[in-house]
Amino acid sequence: MTALKVNLETQLNKEISMFLKHSDLVVYQKGAKKETTFNDFLDNKMLIIGAIRAGFPYKIFDLIQLYAPFTEGDWADFLNVSTKSLQRYKLNNNHHFKPIHSEKIIEMAEVTKLGLEVFGNSEKLLLWLNTPNYAFGNLMPKELLKDSYGKEMVIAEFTRINHGILV
Repeated sequence: MTALKVNLETQLNKEISMFLKHSDLVVYQKGAKKETTFNDFLDNKMLIIGAIRAGFPYKIFDLIQLYAPFTEGDWADFLNVSTKSLQRYKLNNNHHFKPIHSEKIIEMAEVTKLGLEVFGNSEKLLLWLNTPNYAFGNLMPKELLKDSYGKEMVIAEFTRINHGILV
């Protein structure tokens, strides 16, 4: 693992932990550790629900952008906002995304986490996401990530690949 990736994960862990401590998510934190890591967060559906409802801060989104293999244009597409809006959000230090956008950000973080587990690195994951896939009617998997049903199809395909079941 590269030093940059370790540093990014450390920053994500720190920001997620701070966000959870300083927000009104107490009701959702049952069973959560005192210091919640990014991976712990993605594995805890109750924390995810609370974070969606609270609105994800831009600072965490910015780190997820670095973690995920998606361009700013991809993110604008996924969130159904313009790239100019994303740039404005970046300038506003205290911007929190609406729940609908927070949910999409978390979904893309989940896809990235699983994709990295299956493919081992961002380059291979990005190649797979941008290659037309027979299982998806020759659409690129990235095209399916715009809605939750497509995301579920991509995650199911990761599971099949991980178990050696190739369509």
